[in-house]
Amino acid sequence: MTSADPKHPVDLIIPAYNEEENIEPLAAALPWHLFRHVFLIDNASTDETAKRGIDSGFKVITEKSRGYGSACLAGMEAIHALDDKPYAVAFLDADLSDDPSKLGDVIAPILRGTSDFVIASRTKLAEPGSLTLTQQFGNRFACLLLNLTTGQHYTDLGPMRAMLYDALIDLDMNDRTWGWTVEMQYKAATKKLHITEFDVAYRDRHAGKSKISGSIIGSIKAGYKILTTIGVLYLKRT
Repeated sequence: MTSADPKHPVDLIIPAYNEEENIEPLAAALPWHLFRHVFLIDNASTDETAKRGIDSGFKVITEKSRGYGSACLAGMEAIHALDDKPYAVAFLDADLSDDPSKLGDVIAPILRGTSDFVIASRTKLAEPGSLTLTQQFGNRFACLLLNLTTGQHYTDLGPMRAMLYDALIDLDMNDRTWGWTVEMQYKAATKKLHITEFDVAYRDRHAGKSKISGSIIGSIKAGYKILTTIGVLYLKRT
């Protein structure tokens, strides 16, 4: 499995918590040839996520500290440990809500040198029911706050994204839960990175239960964390 551009290798990080039913379909849909390394971060799953990941060809990293950000940071630590660092790093959720075949479109602007940070925006092409009303409202409100505090024009907090490796390191990411995506977007905007969004289809998860929208309490906790993260970052900057 080699990168489409050996001179500009891209590594992929996939956080996963109790996604055993999605691992094999994910492996089948993934454009492996685009990536040098594909890391599946088993975030303290209680099912066979890790085993199925290994069987499907992923480089499986176990992160015992629960949290979306913790899983992403574990993936970054694995990449930091490599002798040869990648040109860029991409992120994808394991639930197949985002189409893995579109990862090529995510990394293309970075490989062309026209963008430092690319986000796949779900807002225009999301299938009915794939995002709950609570998610849609929270997403729009969070983007509004991000835009007001940074001057950027974000439309989504979509998990499928990619960034230049050096730029990602410079952000000094540290959030370990649901503030991860907004921390990245806030810091990217304030660092004046060249940011690109493009519309991508979004569908209901292939199998299993959403860790956010699957419960009211989960949605509230995630929303609270996202909004407080923006507030804390803004106050630190002012």
